[in-house]
Amino acid sequence: MEILHVSAECYPVAKAGGLGDVVGALPKYLNAAGHIAKVVMPMYRTKFLYENKWEVVHKSSAYLGTNWFDYTIIKEKTNKLGFDLYLVDINGLLDREKIYSYPDDAERFTSFQIAVVDWVSSWKHHPDIIHVHDHHTALIPFMMKHCYQYMHLADIPTVLTIHNAQYQGWMDWDKSDYIPHWDGWRWGVLDWNNMINPLAAGIRCAWKVTTVSWSYLHEMRQESNGLEALFEYEKGKCVGIINGIDTRVWDPETDSYLDHHFSIKTLEEGKRANKLELCEEFGLNPDKPLFIFIGRLVGEKAADLLPKAIGDSLYYIDQRMNFLVLGSGEPHIEEELNNMRSYWMGYYNSKIGYNEKLSHKMYAGADFLLMPSRVEPCGLNQLYSMRYGTVPVVRRTGGLRDTVIDYAEPGGYGICFNHASVGDITHAIFRGVDLYEDQEHFTEIRKKLMEKDFSWDISAEQYIDLYKSLLS
Repeated sequence: MEILHVSAECYPVAKAGGLGDVVGALPKYLNAAGHIAKVVMPMYRTKFLYENKWEVVHKSSAYLGTNWFDYTIIKEKTNKLGFDLYLVDINGLLDREKIYSYPDDAERFTSFQIAVVDWVSSWKHHPDIIHVHDHHTALIPFMMKHCYQYMHLADIPTVLTIHNAQYQGWMDWDKSDYIPHWDGWRWGVLDWNNMINPLAAGIRCAWKVTTVSWSYLHEMRQESNGLEALFEYEKGKCVGIINGIDTRVWDPETDSYLDHHFSIKTLEEGKRANKLELCEEFGLNPDKPLFIFIGRLVGEKAADLLPKAIGDSLYYIDQRMNFLVLGSGEPHIEEELNNMRSYWMGYYNSKIGYNEKLSHKMYAGADFLLMPSRVEPCGLNQLYSMRYGTVPVVRRTGGLRDTVIDYAEPGGYGICFNHASVGDITHAIFRGVDLYEDQEHFTEIRKKLMEKDFSWDISAEQYIDLYKSLLS
């Protein structure tokens, strides 16, 4: 089969979160299974763009409302990522460094989708499957079905994967002319609560809808930022498939970011060496359990609860642990976390920003990973941490519920709690400290973590079965 993935992100080209990791890995594993997977994304002005060689494969023009724009499709020459990578360039719209958060994002991503559909329309042969990701590409199934000049693509099966339903790409109806001339009788497919909702349109028009965990699929029928009734209505074509991780990138035996490699056989020595290095860099005590948080400092991740949860934990049990935070997000959370450094010096530190190398070192050197998320469609951090023998401390929600079992339960290997609250977080931390002080049990759990298989091999096979079901 030939599968074309359309996405706003793809690691290592441009990444803001888990979407980029998934699109950077899944196509590689589909190709390894004998299929042909390709990725097309916007041509942001990133480091990856300037450090690699490209060839122009297509040039054309299209309308965005009444504005005529030129677009260019370029292809990476060496198959560096393990799959064909195409970038769409539209001057004035996509030629920027950042991925999101521009005031004209509606114009940027609508034009990108138009260019992709227009380009595919020109192919002599068509892909077997078009797989789109999140709201930035969710209008493509609608265009293929209901835009007059692209209706000849309607027989190509489409799959929409929802990585985060909180973001839906809303547009006012005065922007309806951005979409190429479409069947006006189908306006209800675009509409949700008197606005154009690209994600809702994608759910209605895609042949299959996948979410990145079964629990998240169930949760969206109760809480999905206004789309609950739609998920309930369309549940028959929705499937949950847990994300995998790229075990070639995330491997403590070969990780290029680490100075001290280790395997399950050298777990204790390897973890200790990485922890010593990390604690020396951040002024922490390596003899105490080290809890880390890596991620966006936003309410969705419950990062606003971290300052009090960390402070209470240190205060109430006599500084028996260390904390290290890496991330960026809401300015007031960043400021609060930074201000804690002087008060809890020697027990707590933070690094505000995104740092891929440091994140790998933290997974390798830490004892516990905190994930108190209010919303977590799948979560990849807990999978990375387990690969490196770091115990995940997670709230039971979304993919965290599906991938982490509390160590007090049969077959368990993590620490779980039910509510995104300071009390639940601190109680989980206390449990972690107690577990750490029982070193024999702690080592057994770490080994169990490293034996878990969350590679893309399993998840890719589930996607392949899904694609085949559409073609049959």
